Amino acid sequence: MKKRLLIIVFVLVGMTKMNAQEKGDIELGFDMGVNLSVVSDGNGNATDLKVGFNAGGSGEYYFSDRWGIKSKLIYDQKGWSDGFILNTDTNNSVTTDFKLNYLTIPVMANWHFGSTRKWYLNFGPYVGFLLNAEDSELGMDLKNSFKSTDFGLSYGIGYKFPINDNTKLYVEYDEQLGLTDVFEVNEGTSAKNSRSSFNLGVLFSLK
Repeated sequence: MKKRLLIIVFVLVGMTKMNAQEKGDIELGFDMGVNLSVVSDGNGNATDLKVGFNAGGSGEYYFSDRWGIKSKLIYDQKGWSDGFILNTDTNNSVTTDFKLNYLTIPVMANWHFGSTRKWYLNFGPYVGFLLNAEDSELGMDLKNSFKSTDFGLSYGIGYKFPINDNTKLYVEYDEQLGLTDVFEVNEGTSAKNSRSSFNLGVLFSLK
């Protein structure tokens, strides 16, 4: 009985070491997910929710089994639903969705926790580069009406499922809070991007 218990302990310890990263390790990842985005003024007022998606890659360098620095390159669909735009042909306002697509680059500290470091929290700044902007009803190109860059804070939480020594699947909840006005010219209250996402991905360890 004692021998069996010792064997179980050794196996569990071995699995813990296998699942946890070490100093100098690098992880590359790919993921995609569903975006829920709005534009808000910071005073509790927000537009209607727009559903989109994101897809991208990531890289993390580990300083220890608990801490790393992680960066992502994300195709990010943002914007808002049920806004209004003027149809210059009829001189009437129409209801439309505003679609803002960005290339987003967050750089975040990543804290791994739990006995086998399967859980993680990340947080840090991001910059987004506007790829295109249009409305859904009239199909108008609105890129010149919006700033070409978006700055803000990114944070999230995730959980990793080890498949083998070098491969993991993961699920992640991610938030982005914009800090700058999205409009090029805005005489009213500042409008800032805000989006949540639910992601699924795969990680590959380089050792």
